[in-house]
Amino acid sequence: MFTQFKNIDTAFSHIKRFSIGFLLCCTVLSGLVLWKSFSWVRESQGKIYILAGGKAVEVFASDRKDNVAVELRDHIKMFHYWFFTLDPDEKVIRANMAKALDLVDESGRKAYENLKERGFYNNLISANISQEITVDSIQLNLDVYPFLFRCYATQKLIRSSSTVFRKLVTQGQVRNVSRSDNNAHGFLIQRWETVENADSTQVVRP
Repeated sequence: MFTQFKNIDTAFSHIKRFSIGFLLCCTVLSGLVLWKSFSWVRESQGKIYILAGGKAVEVFASDRKDNVAVELRDHIKMFHYWFFTLDPDEKVIRANMAKALDLVDESGRKAYENLKERGFYNNLISANISQEITVDSIQLNLDVYPFLFRCYATQKLIRSSSTVFRKLVTQGQVRNVSRSDNNAHGFLIQRWETVENADSTQVVRP
């Protein structure tokens, strides 16, 4: 009888060790499944599908800090494009200025009002002058906030008799604001000023 009890104790001990081992394995396996599931969810959230030419193209989302320099340059470039791209048409000038002033603080509006008071836009319209701009380079300082920038660009003033190229240098600061339809990058230019704006070359048409 004692041998039978001994066998029962041994069997119970084996079952106990097996049960503990089984529970440990289940716990580890459950943890791995949860970890893998969260990893898949994070990866799927980082994927974006956009339509291009009628086809779904997969792109990957990234943190804003990874693209801040790229977004800043594009924001500054688009502001200068809308502010300095002008045609001898009052509606075009107003439409472009409205887009530009969404990207800048009162310093941009003040510059616009000063040009307007001096009759700059009326002169463009009366003389049928078109103005275009090409941004050559943008220097950024991301070590301070608000971010500092200096923009180097070339203006092109097109008249019926000639084309004048002007060297343009501006500078200012950029701070973060909420994104919107009118401000897709979520930046606002402030303390914007023109450092240099001088004729460089002139091409006279025969």
